[in-house]
Amino acid sequence: MAQDARQQSAYEAARMYYDEGQTMGAIASAFGISRSTVSRLLRDAREQGIVRITLRPPGVRRLADLRSAIGQRYGVRTHVVPTRPDSSERERLRAVAADAAGVVEDLLQPDQVVGIAWGTTVTAVVEQLAPRPVLGAQVVQLNGAINTEGSGLANVSTVMDRVASRWSATVHHFPVPAIFDYPSTREAMWRERSVRHVLEMQRRCRLAVFGVGAFDAEVPSQVHASGYLTEDDLAQLYSDGAVGDVCTVFLRADGSWRDVRMNQRCSGPSPAALASIPRRVLVASGARKAVPLRAALRAGCATDLVLDEATAARLLALD
Repeated sequence: MAQDARQQSAYEAARMYYDEGQTMGAIASAFGISRSTVSRLLRDAREQGIVRITLRPPGVRRLADLRSAIGQRYGVRTHVVPTRPDSSERERLRAVAADAAGVVEDLLQPDQVVGIAWGTTVTAVVEQLAPRPVLGAQVVQLNGAINTEGSGLANVSTVMDRVASRWSATVHHFPVPAIFDYPSTREAMWRERSVRHVLEMQRRCRLAVFGVGAFDAEVPSQVHASGYLTEDDLAQLYSDGAVGDVCTVFLRADGSWRDVRMNQRCSGPSPAALASIPRRVLVASGARKAVPLRAALRAGCATDLVLDEATAARLLALD
């Protein structure tokens, strides 16, 4: 059989076998050849690239579908992390944090200012960062951390210093309350030169990393579980329709935030301020975060999203 004719025969045999599902016996009868010749034609089709066989681990198609659907719906680059159905919430958080650390490391560049909004999820991401000196890198804290118990600042400082040590970066702490008692106090603090310096560094950010807070997350959000909110604060937030926060700025389910009263006392950047940062990595783990996560995406907080499979499915199911 001439080479061109044999290739054409290999193609026809492969089409009948793989596309039409015919048996080798049926193909042999149609061609007037033996079954062993059909077997050799199918082998030739694979070796010549006429047929390409790929193996896909279970669940990959589902992950691709979730990633595509979220990306199209919310306009974000999406990374969906596979997790076992029997995984604990903390195991899922570790898996998401490891993937998010890789995303952040890929985006990191020399002479870059990186904004970090502290929290349970971001702390997990920081623990997964690989040591990598980055020339001229600077890290700035995006929201205040002091609470009435006095523990917040020390904990957040440890996280910020860990980031700085991983990258050999200069760190800019933000030593103000996470949530002020009075709007007038925040306004006065914002006029201080030391605070203005940190705010200016925030405006210079080219990359930001943050999570989303939920009132009832499986793994408690630090803002909601570490003495930052009083019972009166929570009552007011519920009254205003808040469902969670990003950088200690509270959002409604539709993504609005401007007239949530608590935000007059909060220290973090608003979604509008975040939008000036070119790359904004939002990391989320836990299906109960789906509602505030959707609010954050509707508010345009993120350009990049890293989340686990269960949270991704729950997010899409909301609509």
